[in-house]
Amino acid sequence: MNVTFRQLRVFVEVARQSSVLRASEVLHLTPPAVSLQIKEIESQVGQRLFDRANRRITLSTAGEYFLVYARRLLGTLKEAEDAMARFARLESGRLTIGMVSSAKYFLPQLLARFHTEHPAVDVRLRLGNREQLVALMEANEVDLCVMGRAPVDFASRAEPFAMHPHVLVTAPTHRFAHAESVPAQALADEPFIVREPASGTRTALQEYLDKHRLKPTFVMEMPSNEAIKQAVMAGMGVSLLSLHTIGLELNSGLIAVPTVEDLPLMRRWNIVNRAAKQLSPAAEAFRYFVLSHGEAHLAGMFRHEAV
Repeated sequence: MNVTFRQLRVFVEVARQSSVLRASEVLHLTPPAVSLQIKEIESQVGQRLFDRANRRITLSTAGEYFLVYARRLLGTLKEAEDAMARFARLESGRLTIGMVSSAKYFLPQLLARFHTEHPAVDVRLRLGNREQLVALMEANEVDLCVMGRAPVDFASRAEPFAMHPHVLVTAPTHRFAHAESVPAQALADEPFIVREPASGTRTALQEYLDKHRLKPTFVMEMPSNEAIKQAVMAGMGVSLLSLHTIGLELNSGLIAVPTVEDLPLMRRWNIVNRAAKQLSPAAEAFRYFVLSHGEAHLAGMFRHEAV
């Protein structure tokens, strides 16, 4: 099973509250985000953990057993957190963080909060696509990286900290923007504006197209999300982008996110470091900070863009 501690916390809180809505309020997440986490856990466990009837949610027999282990695991994690607290007075020096371009829409705000708590840490950012960040980790030029798809071509530790939805984006005047729903096959004749092949966004798009056996025309290839957004808003084509990159344009009505079959494509944000690297106290503190606060931070920033 690949159940995360954050998912365990969600499960325990829903079990405690017997309500997705009340649990979402306690966890500072949206109800759909909580429901998605529960579905993920049940998928991983292979058992139905809750019985749902008459708008009530109660633990199933399997859920009652799983709750015992979930609480035991979270208790062990708390012991580890207490042990790590001794690093609090040792955090100083330089911390270099790599990030993919999609992360620049939320990571600086998260870093500002971290810096408030750890003012002695000098934080540097390195921007690159997934391939470039892997090279930086291999060269030991960054301490940690924030990216979507975890590396598979070298030894690393990748820990998911939040969901990362990818959506189809169009101009507001596009016919898809006014459709109740769009079947995947309708994308076959659409001109696509895409990221470069080394990017995680391009990989996500290709996986979606392959799943539905689609071969649309790629009319443009651009190395930045900003350039793609401008081209989409100008009506030059459609694209698949991270929902976390389009908050301003979506709220302003400059870009549309149609309801499309099998979208959003749900990926995960990961905090990644080279497996053999001994993290400094500052890097360990930032890693812990992201794992503890990243999901709630993103939920708060993009609450109105949830799909």
